[in-house]
Amino acid sequence: MTVAERSMALALRGLNRLAGSEVMDRLGIRAPAERFVYRATRDGFRVAGQAARSFSAVQKLGKPARLKPTKERELFDLTPDDEQQMLVEAFLDFANERLRKIAGEAESTGLSEELANEANELGLTMLGVPEEAGGAVSERSSVTSVLAAEALAYGDAGLTVALLAPAGVATALSLWGDADQQSKYLTPFTSEDVPVAAVAFAEPRALFDPLKPETTARSTADGFVLNGVKSAVPRAGDAELLVVSALLEGRGPALFIVETKTEGVFVKEDPAMGLRAAQLGQVRLENVTVPKEALLGEADPEVFSEAIARSRLAWAAVGAGVGKAVLDYVIPYVNERTAFGEPISHKQAVAFTVSNIGIELEGLRLVTLRAASRADAGRSFIREAALARQLADRYGTQIGSDGVQLLGGHGYVKEHPVERWYRDLRAVGVMDGGLLV
Repeated sequence: MTVAERSMALALRGLNRLAGSEVMDRLGIRAPAERFVYRATRDGFRVAGQAARSFSAVQKLGKPARLKPTKERELFDLTPDDEQQMLVEAFLDFANERLRKIAGEAESTGLSEELANEANELGLTMLGVPEEAGGAVSERSSVTSVLAAEALAYGDAGLTVALLAPAGVATALSLWGDADQQSKYLTPFTSEDVPVAAVAFAEPRALFDPLKPETTARSTADGFVLNGVKSAVPRAGDAELLVVSALLEGRGPALFIVETKTEGVFVKEDPAMGLRAAQLGQVRLENVTVPKEALLGEADPEVFSEAIARSRLAWAAVGAGVGKAVLDYVIPYVNERTAFGEPISHKQAVAFTVSNIGIELEGLRLVTLRAASRADAGRSFIREAALARQLADRYGTQIGSDGVQLLGGHGYVKEHPVERWYRDLRAVGVMDGGLLV
């Protein structure tokens, strides 16, 4: 139990002890106390960011550090270059040797600090950060980020989401942050002590449209006041920094940088059907006051649309990685599993199901990479990102379901990972935010 949780428990215990006392009435505090107890026990929210770091500018940047568009090839070719191939191999090794082996356990324990540090050594958060700001690249690297997300998700989607969430915030700051925002917030993402951070777009309501958030932002003389609830935020309980979407009064949807230690930020666990290792949670913003400098991208509608599209690309990449894991798992299974004296892969229905997984997966990968390559070249990619999201939703769910079906009864038990992959693939089509490439 954290210090904050212990303090909350003691406060509630003390108030409950006083509940039957006449002192409450004499002091006139019974109603406020009852409201406090009711709210704390009903909602389960707790104060966020108690141990969060203090962000401050380490070095002043004269101008924002920006990545240059990549040079388009004369022939359309999505083959990874040598550097990308080396990165993919490193991430695949990490996915197989570390993520896959602890994926089942991580559903209940979440991401360990040790594993997070190992992943940070691979430079995950530096993939989208310019060299001038301490990053590892000089050109836009959406394709590289997509390949990295796919490779890691091959090991486990939940852990991948937890690991990639800070990289999404670093990418957002690199793409749209001004010099002061980058000086203050971007530098920690290139250090050994990477902040726990996430992009918070989703909201807990039916028919949610990320382009029309119900979270609101009201302008004041000194900055903005935010109110609303965000859901499905990776590692919400540990988060130190968030990029939050909100409807800015009189201007439309916009992005804001929110430090979780700010007064009025509350979090609670929000476990889902899948992605359990990501430790998803809700973040409630109650009259959260942020300075004018917290506005990211100057409330430009094109920036907001691009942010949504880049988030969709990230989830499509995760879906492709998990889909590849399903395919590679079911092929040897159906070849080795026998029924009526022969491998079940000899049955036409089984063979067609496996081939369909391969076909659907290849289509999803190509559309996602094409969208990422257009983003890197500075071309419009909103349409292509929407197509990738649609394919990830349709085919991801189908691939997960087919994986369970091909294993029969074995697909339904935790002895085999396909039931977890099915649950994770269901999330790909409904998630917004959390990640960004």
